[in-house]
Amino acid sequence: MRISGTVSSGLGRAHVFMAQKHYQSQFKGVLGVGAWPGTLNVEVGSESLGEFSQLRVISGLDEGLPTESVEPLRIGGFERDGKSFGGATAFRGKIRNSGGEWVDCAILIPDLTRHTSTAEVISGAFLRESLPCSNGDLVDIDLN
Repeated sequence: MRISGTVSSGLGRAHVFMAQKHYQSQFKGVLGVGAWPGTLNVEVGSESLGEFSQLRVISGLDEGLPTESVEPLRIGGFERDGKSFGGATAFRGKIRNSGGEWVDCAILIPDLTRHTSTAEVISGAFLRESLPCSNGDLVDIDLN
């Protein structure tokens, strides 16, 4: 499955969640390494919205029957100091900018999210530098 879209700015809050040890230990199981403490937001292009919608169906966020066979990996939530940190579903893949080298990544779909057309991408690398990419750049994500 391929998802294409453009790099966009997020709210700048992902690092609070991404830095949590409980999540990082699970990200190692998904990525093989710890995740960079932040996400790369990719605004999914209209030609890929059907595929992205399938990820939301597989994650249990949207109604429907899955038509794609990508492996969902569960990221468990937890509670610490009376604060709840929700779970998510991850999908392994690779990302590249236009014609660039592929970099291992995963699309992360939090259980509680307002994003219906924005993929949150995690990686062991700081993707804005390693791809490299900036807001508005086109990227492709191939899911395993």
